Formats: sequence, structure tokens, C-alpha cells
Amino acid sequence: MSRKVPDISEAEWEVMNVLWENAPLSANEVISFLQEKMDWKPKTVRTLLDRLAKKEVIGVNRDKKVFTFFPHYAQDECQHAKAQSFIQRIYGGTLKSMLVQFIQDDSLSEKDIKELRTILDENQKKS
Repeated sequence: MSRKVPDISEAEWEVMNVLWENAPLSANEVISFLQEKMDWKPKTVRTLLDRLAKKEVIGVNRDKKVFTFFPHYAQDECQHAKAQSFIQRIYGGTLKSMLVQFIQDDSLSEKDIKELRTILDENQKKS
């Protein structure tokens, strides 16, 4: 049984991406990583870390002088939860509707089509 992943805002995703790639990190280290790509003040990053900790998406190691933060959920768990939420909200929970729209709206290469067929064939074998 999979765990229920708390909802993560777009800004919180940015923090999580840094933690998934580099954890454990101190707040100052997270701030340094994010200042390279986002125009956020340190207080903003600290607020996002606090929110994520309150949601229990991240943990805080308080054993050292400088607290460090680490993810409680794997990136793929959060991506899956976000995708399921999106499919439910936008497509009424029907994955097929979403796939049909994306396939019709986007031109697929032969390679893309082969990959999709392989995935569908593997999925069918599991059923």
C-alpha cells in the first residue's frame, strides 16, 4: 500500500528538487542552490522548508549544531501523486482521456510510438 503524499506547491517543488538531488542539506545550502536559479530571499526559502517540514514531506535532523533537511518521500512518489491528482481534476480520473488528448495534440516520432507500444504491452502482461 502506498503512502498518501501531501500536496506540494510549485515553489515547494523547487526546494524538493534541490533536496532530492543533494540531501541532506542545511537551510543555508538549500538557499545557495536556489539562489542560482530563483530570485528568492533567504527568508522565503526558510518559510518553504518550514512548510514542507510541517506537512512532513521533509525531515529535519536536529542532532548537529546546524540542522539538516532530507526528503521523507522519493521523487517518483511525489511525481506519481501529482500526476494522479492532475488526472483526477482535469480528466475525471480517466488516464485514457488524457493520453488520447496528448497523442492527438502532439506529433509522435516512430521511436516514441515504439516506446509507448512497449510500455502498453508490458502493462497488459501485468494485468
